[in-house]
Amino acid sequence: MKSKNPIISTRYTADPAPMVYGDTLYLYTTHDEDVLVNDFYTMYDWSCFSTKDMVHWTDHGTIFSLDDIEWADDRAWAPQCCERNGKFYLYCPVHKKDGGMAIAVGISDTPYGPFKDLGHPLVDEGDWNDIDPTVFIDDDGQAYLYFGNPELRYVLLNEDMISYDETVGICKIPMTVESFGKGSHMTGTTYGEGPWFYKKDDLYYMVFAAFAYAEEGQHRNEHLAYSTSPNPTGPWTYGGVLMEEGPCFTNHPGIADFKGHSYLFYHTDELPGGSLFHRSVCVAEFKYNEDGSITTVDKCDGVEEI
Repeated sequence: MKSKNPIISTRYTADPAPMVYGDTLYLYTTHDEDVLVNDFYTMYDWSCFSTKDMVHWTDHGTIFSLDDIEWADDRAWAPQCCERNGKFYLYCPVHKKDGGMAIAVGISDTPYGPFKDLGHPLVDEGDWNDIDPTVFIDDDGQAYLYFGNPELRYVLLNEDMISYDETVGICKIPMTVESFGKGSHMTGTTYGEGPWFYKKDDLYYMVFAAFAYAEEGQHRNEHLAYSTSPNPTGPWTYGGVLMEEGPCFTNHPGIADFKGHSYLFYHTDELPGGSLFHRSVCVAEFKYNEDGSITTVDKCDGVEEI
């Protein structure tokens, strides 16, 4: 039996963030509302879905929303969830009242919520860069939270997962062509947003939404690209295109190994009524090359049951 892309067809979803816990893969997504406000991304809450076989999915509904975050008023954007010491932490970018974008943390005793807001921003620089958090706990127990558009930044999370090492502070990754390829985003690299940070064997990966180089007046949609490093904080080396750009202006990566298979989650605008503001989550299986590189992954119809 095979799944069918988009894997979620009951509502518009985007920004997929998989998390494997036990024998289950949990998938956290944003939610594009049917009715737009001001012809822009209209997003108020986050959803969770789960599967044990990559074909049959359980819909856990809305697990966290702007209504749960008193200090935020808009833009429930791309999240990621992480478990530590039996607690689950959902990192979410939101628009702060009378401020810029900031990163909220929802906390729960279960992977499917409900999540309760920390009560204040975890990261709040007062600008618009603090979006799309990606979290990873390394083998030595150090947790990292990367984020950012147009720059890639990170903090060292404390063991409580709701604060960071302020003596180190917020670190900025040098946005170089060697690290992220030559592209048309604001830094002159391909790096745009939506980082996804993880480790495979002895190599660290940074997968991200990217903009290819464009001549003046040329329009490019986001594709997915990746960089690697032998260290969790770089320096990063550009690895190439992970998924070619499609008709939807945005894309967003989420990667997970589950029951011996490697999966890339992404989004398109393939559902009926789809648009750059009405997106839908999909998944493709892929394999790593012997040297750790990844051959460009094609969009597909679905994946096999496991």
